[in-house]
Amino acid sequence: MHGTHPAVLQTSAEVFAANRASGGVTLAVGAALGRTLREAVHEHGSLRVRFPNAAAGLLEAVLINTAGGMTGGDAFSVKLSLGPDSTLLAGTAAAEKIYRSTGPDTCVSVAIEAAAGSRCLWLPQETILFDNARLTRRIDVDLAEGASLLMAEAVVFGRSAMGEAVRQGRLIDRWRVRRGGRLIFADSVRLDGAIGDTLARPAVGAGAVAIATVLLAPGDEAKVAAVRALDDSFAGEVGISAWNGITVARLCARDGATLRHDLTALLAALGTPVPRLWLQ
Repeated sequence: MHGTHPAVLQTSAEVFAANRASGGVTLAVGAALGRTLREAVHEHGSLRVRFPNAAAGLLEAVLINTAGGMTGGDAFSVKLSLGPDSTLLAGTAAAEKIYRSTGPDTCVSVAIEAAAGSRCLWLPQETILFDNARLTRRIDVDLAEGASLLMAEAVVFGRSAMGEAVRQGRLIDRWRVRRGGRLIFADSVRLDGAIGDTLARPAVGAGAVAIATVLLAPGDEAKVAAVRALDDSFAGEVGISAWNGITVARLCARDGATLRHDLTALLAALGTPVPRLWLQ
């Protein structure tokens, strides 16, 4: 044992923890002279944010995970704060990949605060789950009276074009949206264990492996009618409803490419073109 230093000996748990990725972005924006400007930006770990200024009339923020993906035990957070009358489009540079886990969950949290008169567009590219991936995600949105939100989140279970399939894994996705402190939308998805078998059930996915949820607040029946007018052009299943001043759409498709086609068409019907990075 000559030359061994007890202080550097580590348990397997300590080694595992030391090799986990973490990252966070905190971004505050405000409006001045008809433009939306950055007021504060904080980055830590492997998560970065860049501002390509590709869209006119708003500020675009692009999140980049320099870790190249996420796996069990990783933890990432995004916090966005919009000042009065500001407009922010936030998305990701690429689809986020969630790799297999040996046990722990990958944890992701998104928190958005939007002041009166602001508009937030949360449009990340797809989250791709690999076989035996484990993801727990929490999305919390606080809207002031007079703020607006368009949020789209897509999840793809395996890359079908590469022959990948998800048989086992875990997805826990929790959304809570409040306006003026009052809860206006609560949604929780839990798929645990034999995900492939669950998605194959006729009452669940009927074999589909790509899903998405789109939330528009405020929303109304006119938005619903605009989307339903496209029924014949959708390649997968799309359902949309409006209630209590919000509009929610659900999408289900046989693969990621089909889902993106339908999601792009749906967003266009809602008056929002997809970010340019979606098209590259």
